[in-house]
Amino acid sequence: MGNVIELLKQKLTADNYDRLMALDNPRMHEFVADAIELTSPESVYVCTDSDEDRAYIRQMAIENGEETPLDIAGHTLHFDGYNDQARDKANTKYLLPPGSDLGEQLNSIDKKAGTAEVREFLKGSMTGRRMLVCFFCLGPIDSEFSIPCVQITDSPYVAHSETILYRPGYEQFGKIGASPAFFRFLHSEGRLENAVSKDIDKRRVYIDLEEEIVYSVNTQYGGNTIGLKKLALRLAIQKASREGWLAEHMFVLGAHGPGGRVTYFAGAFPSACGKTSTSMLPGQTIIGDDIAYFRKKNGQIRSVNVEKGIFGIIRDVNPTDDPVIYEALTNPGEVIFSNVLVDDAKKPHWLGMGAELPAEGTNHSGKWKKGKKDAKGNEITASHKNARYTLNIGELKNMDPMMDDPQGVPVGGIVYGGRDSDTWVPVEQAFNWTEGILLKGASLESETTAATLGQEGVRSFNLMSNLDFLSIPLGRYIRNNLDFVRGVENPPLVFSVNYFLRGKDGKYLNGMADKLVWILWAELRVNGDVEGIETPTGLIPKYEDLQKLFKEHLKADYTRDDYVRQFTIRIPENLAKLDRVEKIYKDKVADTPKVLFDTFAGTRKRLEALQDKLGDYVSPLDL
Repeated sequence: MGNVIELLKQKLTADNYDRLMALDNPRMHEFVADAIELTSPESVYVCTDSDEDRAYIRQMAIENGEETPLDIAGHTLHFDGYNDQARDKANTKYLLPPGSDLGEQLNSIDKKAGTAEVREFLKGSMTGRRMLVCFFCLGPIDSEFSIPCVQITDSPYVAHSETILYRPGYEQFGKIGASPAFFRFLHSEGRLENAVSKDIDKRRVYIDLEEEIVYSVNTQYGGNTIGLKKLALRLAIQKASREGWLAEHMFVLGAHGPGGRVTYFAGAFPSACGKTSTSMLPGQTIIGDDIAYFRKKNGQIRSVNVEKGIFGIIRDVNPTDDPVIYEALTNPGEVIFSNVLVDDAKKPHWLGMGAELPAEGTNHSGKWKKGKKDAKGNEITASHKNARYTLNIGELKNMDPMMDDPQGVPVGGIVYGGRDSDTWVPVEQAFNWTEGILLKGASLESETTAATLGQEGVRSFNLMSNLDFLSIPLGRYIRNNLDFVRGVENPPLVFSVNYFLRGKDGKYLNGMADKLVWILWAELRVNGDVEGIETPTGLIPKYEDLQKLFKEHLKADYTRDDYVRQFTIRIPENLAKLDRVEKIYKDKVADTPKVLFDTFAGTRKRLEALQDKLGDYVSPLDL
């Protein structure tokens, strides 16, 4: 420890040394000292929770060219490299010691070899730069849910993003003393060219589950570098599995029912499938849009938003469909836009914003004009399809007053949804918790989008929308969810939703605003206000109840023809889905719980019985 103290005294100014040593945590000191020795920064800045430190980080991002001020006060623009626009799934791996196995669905590498590789890439990576040592808290401060974190980075953009997205953690860190119970993140953007990471071929995101540390190098994109986001989720899932709680890729919203009642829902959707827009439904209140922790308290399941901000996809955010977010993005306040188009007047523009886009400007590809193509001959869109905005939920008028409650909020319902053109109806309640987890969550499929590298439009299996982030075997994760309701008197009801169902003509059968009705029907079901119609896979709404909700909340006439088209039970497609998903579990998940196969068999039997009775496609009016 003496060598650590000496190194820190040598490398830090007196003020920064005092800031670091005020947190009496030897393990954290060793982590900082090792990072300094490895990356060789010119200087080190230790960030506290003060407004002055936050402003300093923001100014650093502007001065080094990672962010550019825009025309509205508090707004800045960030560009990632042209080939650094999404999570790098191929090079995101777990560092596993000999004998450990997470199953073939999860990327891993030998711990010794992988650690040596990523540390070699990090070696000397901060030469000539300032290292930022930042402290944050996952979950509300002073809560059973809280997890302290230390983030080391040479990117002020990454640090600035985290000051918006996460609760401050310096003071919280001071309260844990010498406890080793915290997460660690070390990131370097590597060599830069035009203020973006140059060595993308050496992009690595390696996760050491034993040490609860994440290494990230040669990348700037938030999904690869903002440690407390999906990288911390991977650490939290394993921690939760050890300790008996859940860490999920879920929003949390307050659905407002009759008489001023608020029912809280959590929901899992793959990226670009309506997750943020659901958490922002008009007239409802938002707790969080992305990651939630769940604990059992006094026989009840309660949840918190891990974050305090949104790193959201900006495509299709417009004043009609997303008025609250759009207002925050077009008024003074702290916002980072990334990979959008900016014109000469420093105004940002993005796909689907509800206005005509300029014919030229500057975007992630450099100077841009309509028709520009990349080296492979692909047309470059004005704004990237995965372009983002980063803002504090406190900037939104619909923030729920329970957002920072250290006790969390009681969960009344769980919702699973993905991109599904031909199978699931718009909303359906599972018969019970077990069928909800297995037939809705563990059977979730979705078409791929621009949020991950690779081909778009391919239907892929995505267990509870958490497959990319699991750090435990899939079977154990399913079992943890199934067992979580033990001792819970009234488990949350579980629903599936589908905003992307298409008719025979290929057109969507749902309007974008309709999702409000599906969630409000679920709110009524949680509170026993309406009945459901039994199908082989769950309970669907009655026409009269939907008709009333459409009229009351959307001022729209909902016809019986609409109802029949949307809620017809498509038996061949449902059977095919069961076959597809079951094959994945049989072939690739060695530890699949037997109850999954039993549940699938029972559901298949019910579907086939209805098929024999009424045919392949069954109108809800015939049930």
